[in-house]
Amino acid sequence: MANLISVAKLAGVSRATAARAFSSPENLRPETHRRVMEAARALGFRPNKVAQQLRTRATLMLGVMVPSLDNPVFAEQLQAMEEAARAAGYSLIVTTSGYDPGREEAIVEEMLRQRVDGLALTVAEADHSAVLVKLRRESTPCLLVHNPPVAPCFPSVGVDNRAAMADATRYLIARGHRRIGMIGGPLLQSDRARLRHEGYREAMEAAGLTPLALIEMPRHTQVALSRLEPALGGAEGLTAVLCTNDLLAISLIGELRRSGRSVPGDLSVMGFDGIELGRHLYPSLSTVVQPRAEFGRVAVDTLLALIRGATPQPLPLPHVLREGESAGALPASRQAPEPYDP
Repeated sequence: MANLISVAKLAGVSRATAARAFSSPENLRPETHRRVMEAARALGFRPNKVAQQLRTRATLMLGVMVPSLDNPVFAEQLQAMEEAARAAGYSLIVTTSGYDPGREEAIVEEMLRQRVDGLALTVAEADHSAVLVKLRRESTPCLLVHNPPVAPCFPSVGVDNRAAMADATRYLIARGHRRIGMIGGPLLQSDRARLRHEGYREAMEAAGLTPLALIEMPRHTQVALSRLEPALGGAEGLTAVLCTNDLLAISLIGELRRSGRSVPGDLSVMGFDGIELGRHLYPSLSTVVQPRAEFGRVAVDTLLALIRGATPQPLPLPHVLREGESAGALPASRQAPEPYDP
Protein backbone atom coordinates (compact mmCIF):
# COMPACT_ATOMS: atom_id res chain seq x y z
CA MET A 1 0.00 0.00 0.00
CA ALA A 2 1.32 3.44 -0.95
CA ASN A 3 2.32 5.76 1.87
CA LEU A 4 3.72 9.27 2.19
CA ILE A 5 7.32 8.02 2.16
CA SER A 6 6.85 6.26 -1.20
CA VAL A 7 5.18 9.39 -2.61
CA ALA A 8 8.11 11.51 -1.44
CA LYS A 9 10.62 9.10 -2.96
CA LEU A 10 8.87 9.07 -6.34
CA ALA A 11 8.56 12.87 -6.35
CA GLY A 12 12.21 13.34 -5.31
CA VAL A 13 11.42 15.32 -2.17
CA SER A 14 11.63 14.81 1.57
CA ARG A 15 8.76 13.28 3.54
CA ALA A 16 8.21 16.68 5.22
CA THR A 17 7.90 18.40 1.85
CA ALA A 18 5.44 15.77 0.63
CA ALA A 19 3.36 16.29 3.78
CA ARG A 20 3.29 20.06 3.19
CA ALA A 21 1.97 19.46 -0.32
CA PHE A 22 -1.23 18.17 1.29
CA SER A 23 -1.43 20.31 4.43
CA SER A 24 -0.17 23.72 3.25
CA PRO A 25 0.40 23.71 -0.53
CA GLU A 26 0.65 27.50 -0.58
CA ASN A 27 4.05 27.16 1.13
CA LEU A 28 5.55 25.13 -1.72
CA ARG A 29 6.78 26.14 -5.13
CA PRO A 30 4.19 25.26 -7.79
CA GLU A 31 6.58 22.86 -9.52
CA THR A 32 7.29 20.97 -6.28
CA HIS A 33 3.59 20.73 -5.49
CA ARG A 34 2.88 19.44 -9.00
CA ARG A 35 5.51 16.66 -8.68
CA VAL A 36 4.11 15.50 -5.35
CA MET A 37 0.51 15.46 -6.64
CA GLU A 38 1.54 13.52 -9.74
CA ALA A 39 3.41 10.98 -7.62
CA ALA A 40 0.40 10.59 -5.33
CA ARG A 41 -1.92 9.98 -8.28
CA ALA A 42 0.51 7.48 -9.83
CA LEU A 43 0.68 5.50 -6.58
CA GLY A 44 -3.00 5.87 -5.68
CA PHE A 45 -2.11 7.61 -2.42
CA ARG A 46 -4.72 9.54 -0.45
CA PRO A 47 -3.73 11.29 2.80
CA ASN A 48 -5.61 10.40 5.97
CA LYS A 49 -7.47 13.66 6.51
CA VAL A 50 -8.83 12.68 9.91
CA ALA A 51 -5.33 11.95 11.21
CA GLN A 52 -4.10 15.23 9.77
CA GLN A 53 -6.89 17.11 11.53
CA LEU A 54 -6.08 15.45 14.84
CA ARG A 55 -2.42 16.40 14.52
CA THR A 56 -3.02 20.01 13.56
CA ARG A 57 -6.26 20.54 15.55
CA ALA A 58 -7.67 21.98 12.36
CA THR A 59 -10.62 20.67 10.35
CA LEU A 60 -9.45 22.30 7.11
CA MET A 61 -13.04 23.39 6.57
CA LEU A 62 -14.39 26.89 6.04
CA GLY A 63 -18.00 27.75 6.80
CA VAL A 64 -19.72 29.96 4.22
CA MET A 65 -23.18 31.48 4.62
CA VAL A 66 -24.95 33.40 1.85
CA PRO A 67 -28.55 34.66 1.75
CA SER A 68 -29.61 32.58 -1.26
CA LEU A 69 -28.38 30.54 -4.21
CA ASP A 70 -31.18 31.89 -6.42
CA ASN A 71 -29.05 34.93 -7.20
CA PRO A 72 -26.14 34.09 -9.56
CA VAL A 73 -24.01 36.65 -7.71
CA PHE A 74 -23.68 34.26 -4.78
CA ALA A 75 -23.29 31.18 -6.97
CA GLU A 76 -20.38 32.73 -8.90
CA GLN A 77 -18.79 33.89 -5.67
CA LEU A 78 -19.05 30.40 -4.17
CA GLN A 79 -17.50 28.77 -7.21
CA ALA A 80 -14.48 31.05 -6.93
CA MET A 81 -14.28 30.45 -3.17
CA GLU A 82 -14.38 26.68 -3.65
CA GLU A 83 -11.55 26.79 -6.20
CA ALA A 84 -9.39 29.02 -3.99
CA ALA A 85 -10.09 26.94 -0.87
CA ARG A 86 -9.33 23.68 -2.64
CA ALA A 87 -6.02 25.05 -3.89
CA ALA A 88 -5.12 25.82 -0.27
CA GLY A 89 -6.17 22.39 0.98
CA TYR A 90 -9.52 23.44 2.47
CA SER A 91 -13.13 22.42 1.91
CA LEU A 92 -16.26 24.55 2.19
CA ILE A 93 -19.44 23.98 4.16
CA VAL A 94 -22.05 26.13 2.40
CA THR A 95 -25.52 27.05 3.61
CA THR A 96 -28.16 29.72 2.98
CA SER A 97 -29.99 31.99 5.42
CA GLY A 98 -32.89 33.35 3.37
CA TYR A 99 -32.17 36.82 4.84
CA ASP A 100 -33.51 35.48 8.17
CA PRO A 101 -31.50 36.70 11.22
CA GLY A 102 -32.86 33.85 13.35
CA ARG A 103 -31.68 31.30 10.82
CA GLU A 104 -28.29 33.03 10.67
CA GLU A 105 -27.77 32.31 14.37
CA ALA A 106 -28.70 28.65 14.00
CA ILE A 107 -26.42 28.23 10.98
CA VAL A 108 -23.39 29.77 12.67
CA GLU A 109 -23.96 27.75 15.85
CA GLU A 110 -23.98 24.54 13.81
CA MET A 111 -20.80 25.53 11.96
CA LEU A 112 -19.05 26.31 15.24
CA ARG A 113 -20.06 22.86 16.51
CA GLN A 114 -18.45 21.38 13.41
CA ARG A 115 -15.24 23.21 14.38
CA VAL A 116 -14.76 25.04 11.10
CA ASP A 117 -11.45 26.87 10.95
CA GLY A 118 -13.02 30.11 9.76
CA LEU A 119 -16.31 31.70 8.72
CA ALA A 120 -17.20 33.80 5.66
CA LEU A 121 -20.65 35.29 6.21
CA THR A 122 -23.12 37.50 4.38
CA VAL A 123 -25.59 38.64 7.03
CA ALA A 124 -28.77 40.66 6.65
CA GLU A 125 -27.74 43.73 8.66
CA ALA A 126 -24.16 43.79 9.91
CA ASP A 127 -24.56 46.74 12.29
CA HIS A 128 -27.48 45.10 14.12
CA SER A 129 -26.58 41.42 13.81
CA ALA A 130 -27.08 39.22 16.87
CA VAL A 131 -24.89 36.54 15.34
CA LEU A 132 -21.96 38.97 15.02
CA VAL A 133 -22.39 39.98 18.65
CA LYS A 134 -22.11 36.31 19.53
CA LEU A 135 -19.04 35.81 17.34
CA ARG A 136 -17.18 38.60 19.13
CA ARG A 137 -16.90 36.16 22.05
CA GLU A 138 -15.63 33.31 19.86
CA SER A 139 -12.07 32.61 18.74
CA THR A 140 -13.04 31.39 15.26
CA PRO A 141 -11.87 33.90 12.62
CA CYS A 142 -14.76 35.54 10.77
CA LEU A 143 -14.96 37.56 7.56
CA LEU A 144 -17.93 39.42 6.09
CA VAL A 145 -18.66 39.29 2.37
CA HIS A 146 -20.79 42.03 0.72
CA ASN A 147 -21.62 43.60 4.11
CA PRO A 148 -19.80 46.74 5.24
CA PRO A 149 -17.00 45.99 7.74
CA VAL A 150 -17.83 45.99 11.44
CA ALA A 151 -14.76 47.44 13.14
CA PRO A 152 -12.64 46.25 14.74
CA CYS A 153 -13.68 42.60 14.72
CA PHE A 154 -14.86 41.72 11.24
CA PRO A 155 -13.14 42.82 8.03
CA SER A 156 -15.20 42.73 4.85
CA VAL A 157 -14.78 41.96 1.17
CA GLY A 158 -17.05 43.89 -1.18
CA VAL A 159 -17.54 46.98 -3.32
CA ASP A 160 -18.37 50.44 -2.04
CA ASN A 161 -22.14 50.08 -2.43
CA ARG A 162 -22.87 53.75 -1.77
CA ALA A 163 -20.36 54.98 -4.36
CA ALA A 164 -21.41 52.37 -6.92
CA MET A 165 -25.09 53.34 -6.82
CA ALA A 166 -24.19 57.01 -6.86
CA ASP A 167 -22.29 56.35 -10.11
CA ALA A 168 -25.33 54.57 -11.57
CA THR A 169 -27.58 57.48 -10.60
CA ARG A 170 -25.23 60.02 -12.18
CA TYR A 171 -25.24 57.92 -15.35
CA LEU A 172 -29.02 58.24 -15.60
CA ILE A 173 -28.88 61.96 -14.82
CA ALA A 174 -26.32 62.40 -17.61
CA ARG A 175 -28.80 60.67 -19.96
CA GLY A 176 -31.31 63.42 -19.25
CA HIS A 177 -33.39 61.75 -16.53
CA ARG A 178 -34.62 63.86 -13.62
CA ARG A 179 -37.47 61.80 -12.17
CA ILE A 180 -35.54 58.77 -11.01
CA GLY A 181 -36.76 56.24 -8.45
CA MET A 182 -35.31 53.16 -6.80
CA ILE A 183 -36.79 49.77 -5.93
CA GLY A 184 -35.51 46.99 -3.69
CA GLY A 185 -36.51 44.18 -1.39
CA PRO A 186 -37.38 44.73 2.28
CA LEU A 187 -34.96 47.45 3.39
CA LEU A 188 -34.52 46.09 6.91
CA GLN A 189 -33.28 42.76 5.51
CA SER A 190 -30.29 44.13 3.62
CA ASP A 191 -27.68 46.68 4.61
CA ARG A 192 -26.43 46.59 1.00
CA ALA A 193 -29.80 47.91 -0.20
CA ARG A 194 -29.68 50.65 2.44
CA LEU A 195 -26.19 51.75 1.38
CA ARG A 196 -27.19 51.71 -2.28
CA HIS A 197 -30.19 53.89 -1.51
CA GLU A 198 -27.92 56.32 0.34
CA GLY A 199 -25.72 56.54 -2.77
CA TYR A 200 -28.77 57.27 -4.92
CA ARG A 201 -29.92 60.00 -2.52
CA GLU A 202 -26.47 61.63 -2.44
CA ALA A 203 -26.20 61.75 -6.25
CA MET A 204 -29.74 63.12 -6.66
CA GLU A 205 -29.24 65.84 -4.05
CA ALA A 206 -25.85 66.79 -5.51
CA ALA A 207 -27.60 67.33 -8.86
CA GLY A 208 -30.31 69.47 -7.25
CA LEU A 209 -32.94 66.75 -7.73
CA THR A 210 -35.41 65.29 -5.25
CA PRO A 211 -34.63 61.71 -4.14
CA LEU A 212 -37.56 59.44 -3.32
CA ALA A 213 -38.02 56.83 -0.63
CA LEU A 214 -37.11 53.30 -1.66
CA ILE A 215 -40.09 51.51 -3.20
CA GLU A 216 -39.99 48.19 -1.36
CA MET A 217 -40.95 44.91 -2.98
CA PRO A 218 -42.09 41.85 -1.00
CA ARG A 219 -39.08 39.88 -2.26
CA HIS A 220 -35.52 40.85 -3.09
CA THR A 221 -35.55 39.44 -6.62
CA GLN A 222 -39.17 39.72 -7.81
CA VAL A 223 -41.19 42.81 -8.70
CA ALA A 224 -44.80 43.42 -7.68
CA LEU A 225 -45.64 45.99 -10.36
CA SER A 226 -48.65 47.22 -8.38
CA ARG A 227 -46.26 48.81 -5.87
CA LEU A 228 -44.54 50.79 -8.61
CA GLU A 229 -47.60 51.71 -10.70
CA PRO A 230 -48.56 54.85 -8.68
CA ALA A 231 -45.15 56.38 -9.45
CA LEU A 232 -45.31 55.75 -13.21
CA GLY A 233 -48.30 57.69 -14.46
CA GLY A 234 -48.81 61.33 -15.34
CA ALA A 235 -46.54 64.19 -16.26
CA GLU A 236 -44.54 63.73 -13.05
CA GLY A 237 -44.17 59.97 -13.44
CA LEU A 238 -40.76 58.32 -13.15
CA THR A 239 -38.67 58.08 -16.30
CA ALA A 240 -35.97 55.80 -14.84
CA VAL A 241 -35.68 53.26 -12.05
CA LEU A 242 -32.62 51.89 -10.26
CA CYS A 243 -32.87 48.35 -8.89
CA THR A 244 -30.87 47.00 -5.96
CA ASN A 245 -29.92 43.87 -7.90
CA ASP A 246 -30.02 42.49 -11.44
CA LEU A 247 -32.68 39.83 -10.85
CA LEU A 248 -35.03 42.54 -9.60
CA ALA A 249 -34.25 44.61 -12.71
CA ILE A 250 -34.86 41.62 -14.99
CA SER A 251 -38.17 40.94 -13.24
CA LEU A 252 -39.14 44.60 -13.64
CA ILE A 253 -38.40 44.59 -17.37
CA GLY A 254 -40.57 41.50 -17.80
CA GLU A 255 -43.46 42.98 -15.83
CA LEU A 256 -43.28 46.28 -17.71
CA ARG A 257 -43.34 44.58 -21.09
CA ARG A 258 -46.23 42.34 -20.07
CA SER A 259 -48.14 45.49 -19.08
CA GLY A 260 -47.66 46.95 -22.56
CA ARG A 261 -44.84 49.36 -21.66
CA SER A 262 -41.53 49.59 -23.46
CA VAL A 263 -38.02 49.64 -21.98
CA PRO A 264 -36.35 52.09 -22.23
CA GLY A 265 -39.01 54.08 -24.14
CA ASP A 266 -41.48 54.31 -21.25
CA LEU A 267 -39.04 53.59 -18.43
CA SER A 268 -35.28 53.17 -18.27
CA VAL A 269 -34.08 50.40 -15.95
CA MET A 270 -30.68 50.05 -14.27
CA GLY A 271 -29.56 46.94 -12.35
CA PHE A 272 -26.81 46.18 -9.87
CA ASP A 273 -24.50 43.13 -9.88
CA GLY A 274 -23.51 42.51 -13.49
CA ILE A 275 -24.67 38.89 -13.85
CA GLU A 276 -24.04 37.41 -17.30
CA LEU A 277 -27.73 36.78 -17.93
CA GLY A 278 -28.23 40.53 -18.25
CA ARG A 279 -26.07 40.63 -21.38
CA HIS A 280 -28.32 38.19 -23.22
CA LEU A 281 -31.68 39.83 -22.60
CA TYR A 282 -33.49 42.12 -24.96
CA PRO A 283 -33.16 44.87 -24.07
CA SER A 284 -29.75 44.07 -22.60
CA LEU A 285 -29.40 45.22 -19.01
CA SER A 286 -27.55 48.37 -18.00
CA THR A 287 -26.00 47.60 -14.63
CA VAL A 288 -23.28 48.09 -12.03
CA VAL A 289 -20.84 45.19 -12.35
CA GLN A 290 -19.38 43.69 -9.19
CA PRO A 291 -16.28 41.46 -9.61
CA ARG A 292 -18.09 38.34 -8.34
CA ALA A 293 -15.27 35.85 -8.91
CA GLU A 294 -12.76 38.24 -7.35
CA PHE A 295 -15.02 38.41 -4.29
CA GLY A 296 -14.54 34.68 -3.81
CA ARG A 297 -10.78 34.64 -4.29
CA VAL A 298 -10.14 37.64 -2.06
CA ALA A 299 -12.54 36.29 0.60
CA VAL A 300 -10.66 32.99 0.88
CA ASP A 301 -7.24 34.66 0.87
CA THR A 302 -8.36 37.11 3.57
CA LEU A 303 -9.93 34.39 5.71
CA LEU A 304 -6.81 32.22 5.51
CA ALA A 305 -4.75 35.24 6.59
CA LEU A 306 -7.05 35.66 9.59
CA ILE A 307 -6.63 31.98 10.45
CA ARG A 308 -2.85 32.47 10.37
CA GLY A 309 -3.20 35.31 12.88
CA ALA A 310 -2.82 38.27 10.53
CA THR A 311 -5.10 41.32 10.62
CA PRO A 312 -5.91 42.06 6.96
CA GLN A 313 -8.05 45.06 6.05
CA PRO A 314 -9.12 44.53 2.44
CA LEU A 315 -9.90 47.60 0.37
CA PRO A 316 -13.21 47.88 -1.52
CA LEU A 317 -13.12 45.98 -4.79
CA PRO A 318 -13.64 47.97 -8.01
CA HIS A 319 -17.01 48.29 -9.73
CA VAL A 320 -17.75 49.35 -13.30
CA LEU A 321 -20.87 50.45 -15.17
CA ARG A 322 -21.92 48.21 -18.04
CA GLU A 323 -23.99 50.09 -20.58
CA GLY A 324 -26.93 48.19 -22.02
CA GLU A 325 -30.11 48.88 -23.93
CA SER A 326 -32.38 49.05 -20.86
CA ALA A 327 -31.28 52.57 -19.84
CA GLY A 328 -31.64 55.06 -22.66
CA ALA A 329 -31.58 58.80 -23.07
CA LEU A 330 -34.74 60.54 -21.94
CA PRO A 331 -37.07 60.84 -24.97
CA ALA A 332 -37.68 64.42 -26.11
CA SER A 333 -41.43 63.91 -25.63
CA ARG A 334 -40.87 63.38 -21.90
CA GLN A 335 -38.48 66.23 -21.28
CA ALA A 336 -39.75 69.11 -19.16
CA PRO A 337 -40.45 72.23 -21.26
CA GLU A 338 -38.06 75.11 -20.97
CA PRO A 339 -39.42 77.95 -18.81
CA TYR A 340 -41.07 80.70 -20.88
CA ASP A 341 -39.05 83.91 -20.88
CA PRO A 342 -40.80 86.66 -22.90
